[in-house]
Amino acid sequence: MKIALIVEYDGTGYYGSQRQRSVPTIQEALEEAIAKVTGENVRTIFAGRTDQGVHAKGQVVAFETGSPLAPDNIVKALNFYLPEDIAVRGARRVREDFNPRRDARSREYCYYICNEPLRSPLKRQYALLVRRPLEVEIMNEACKVLEGTHDFAPFASALEGRVNTIRTIYRAGVTRDESMVSCLVEANAFLPHQMRMMIGSLIRVGLKIIKVEDFRKILDSGKPTTAGPAVPPRGLFLLKVNYAGDEI
Repeated sequence: MKIALIVEYDGTGYYGSQRQRSVPTIQEALEEAIAKVTGENVRTIFAGRTDQGVHAKGQVVAFETGSPLAPDNIVKALNFYLPEDIAVRGARRVREDFNPRRDARSREYCYYICNEPLRSPLKRQYALLVRRPLEVEIMNEACKVLEGTHDFAPFASALEGRVNTIRTIYRAGVTRDESMVSCLVEANAFLPHQMRMMIGSLIRVGLKIIKVEDFRKILDSGKPTTAGPAVPPRGLFLLKVNYAGDEI
């Protein structure tokens, strides 16, 4: 049978979600835990690849297993073996041809900014410190520019010959709760570092370094890597992956 997991993790100590040689990754830790629970060496499929230091609240991971354990028991058993910075928050049986990456309708990411003059030791691993006041209303004007289907090559890096840089952003917005500024974007898919490059440019808008019209010109230019600079990964969270119906 095929099982889909909802996985939450603190990406601080990992070199991203995808397995790599000689460095700790989320995929390696999860597959090692699955092997201890089921006795099987499986290869997991993630809904979205997260970079080094990026966190997740709702990553979706699928794997095939012959284990007779019920999904609820798989959750408990995996959490017993997983390190404290990774947890399975839910599991369910899915159709055999389910692919969490290919079948995803959209992904929701949020970037958190601590917007206050003094640094916060308790927020430093999960938010970017921006000391100067951000103009959230102007940032939201720029977010409206992002919505829709566009060539997002200017907001990407490491394209490595990638031909299709067209993506659709369904919604984008910035909110403030006291000193915490949250930048939420939902899209059908994201290019490498796209979210971090977009936030870097939105911050420049919010600080009045560039105008919304300058932001629009960057998007319309079609020139790779002209936006940014990319913000650090520590403030970025994969919040949720959306599917058709009640698949997940």
